[in-house]
Amino acid sequence: MKLKLVFAFACALVAATTGCSRNRQEAVILANQADKEVALNPEGAAQKYEQATKLDPANHQIFFKLSNAYKKKEEWDKMASALARATQLAPKFANYWFWRGYALEQQARKKTIQWDEAREPYTKCIEADPNYAECYSQLGTVMLFTDDEQKALENYTKAIEHDPTNLTYFADLADLYIRLGYTKEAEQVLQEAKNFAKPGDKFLFGIHNLLAMVYQDRGSTSEMLAALEAAKASVPTDGPEGVQILYSLGIAYAQSGQKKQEAIQMLKGFQQRACKSASAQKYKTECESAQAAVLRLGGTSQ
Repeated sequence: MKLKLVFAFACALVAATTGCSRNRQEAVILANQADKEVALNPEGAAQKYEQATKLDPANHQIFFKLSNAYKKKEEWDKMASALARATQLAPKFANYWFWRGYALEQQARKKTIQWDEAREPYTKCIEADPNYAECYSQLGTVMLFTDDEQKALENYTKAIEHDPTNLTYFADLADLYIRLGYTKEAEQVLQEAKNFAKPGDKFLFGIHNLLAMVYQDRGSTSEMLAALEAAKASVPTDGPEGVQILYSLGIAYAQSGQKKQEAIQMLKGFQQRACKSASAQKYKTECESAQAAVLRLGGTSQ
């Protein structure tokens, strides 16, 4: 009996640092059980991962798994806390830093912490892996929200340099250029994005839409319409983007005086799909504009 007590006491002492063999084994078993249920029962999985971290507090992989369970529950503060421990244990794991930054960013978006708190994890991510494109991208967003547009531009550009196949990086950079009034630079970025686009890339829709904004600002109606038509051709008709483009292109046709019948059909299609559904309140302004444009073009309200 005394030997068992001595072993348990010794095991507890060792577990505080590296974890004794039996505790590590039990931690792995618990974590494996949690792995099987985390998709459908993140709460139960989180409890098992928590138990596992107590049995083996030096296992950074279990802390990372725990953070994923909290991510599924959108408990961003707990996710960030789990990843704080994971990064302490394994500071060279760039993905741990990335997801800690992500968790802090979600809290900043909810205004429970300051945006600046997410800067360090993304910076550490880049230090751990200078080729981690998404960390540059997210750091750019943090810099934007902390009013450092120049650093935002630099990091968005670096994200593209490290992964030009991700069109969202081009869109982020171009969008910031547009907001800063640099439409020529925005157009260059967006045209370059099209060179990297793969057939069926769902993010190509956003690239075409931003190009339409550039051309609209420039007063080039024909190029604006061509960009919107390309946006329409890039997405399936039954998705949310398909609904959005019916309005955007329909209104553009109506305002330009071109393709009036197509404009009427598109705007009516938009009304049928967006203005007579659960999304009606969300699209209230667009629905009113679409109705007015249809009547102005000689269509009917039905």
